[in-house]
Amino acid sequence: MNRRAVVFGSFGQLGVELVRELGERGWAVTGYARSDVDITDAGAVERRVADAAPRAVFNAAAYNQVDVAEREPLAAFQVNALAVRNLALACRQSDARLVHFSTDYVFDGRAGRPYGEEDLTHPLGAYAVSKLTGELYARAYLENPLVIRTSGVFGPRGLKTARGNFPELMLRLAQSGQLIRVVEDHVASPTYAPLLAARAVDLFERGQAGVFHIGGGTPISWYRYAAMIFEVAGLKPELQATNEREYRTLARRPKFSALSNARMESLGLAPMPELSECLRRYFEARRAPKS
Repeated sequence: MNRRAVVFGSFGQLGVELVRELGERGWAVTGYARSDVDITDAGAVERRVADAAPRAVFNAAAYNQVDVAEREPLAAFQVNALAVRNLALACRQSDARLVHFSTDYVFDGRAGRPYGEEDLTHPLGAYAVSKLTGELYARAYLENPLVIRTSGVFGPRGLKTARGNFPELMLRLAQSGQLIRVVEDHVASPTYAPLLAARAVDLFERGQAGVFHIGGGTPISWYRYAAMIFEVAGLKPELQATNEREYRTLARRPKFSALSNARMESLGLAPMPELSECLRRYFEARRAPKS
């Protein structure tokens, strides 16, 4: 049986975990970082996939600068939408299965409860539109893609990536000694990257297709999330709640974009742990000696 896999975006927080998880399960993995291949170049993508001859292609590459996307929507669309079309076409040409990662931002957040896969999408900005279009391209060109929506991904690789993640941002602000203000009226389900990678590979190895949600196990406001980070880290910076009205951003964001994992769990996959447990794991990995 073909046990070869390709991971695009292999140096990101999710990508490194996919490479590790697949490798531990006996897959021969080829990882491509942004510097290795431009996924907006259809020819380059087709050649890389053809050369690897994989059974699976995991796309963890994304343009995720939500506010900047309002100023440069074409750049977001090229990476999050048209590049997914390139990957889908390459997979179709090579008879490989595509696993593509999307976002909770495809919803408008007005339901006031965790979203299921059957809920109607309604993106609120350029980034969200580009991500939803990427989903549609995957499903338009392939018979059995696996599209996984997730939320607020954070993982140990965030220590080394240029933009980091929310826990690292909070730790930097705590070190500065300044007042930290975080919105309390926006709710998400922050997701620990190693567990997201493991559940994604579980779904693929079980032959699942279509749209699945894999979000963290705790719907939580960003303010409460920040407070939990400081509690687990043993820090007591000055933290103040704010709201959307006081803290304006260029892009509109869904106010309640937590995801329901019910479909994933119905297959017998383990529920995602509570966020506090994931943060404990994160800080343990953060303190671990670097190899």
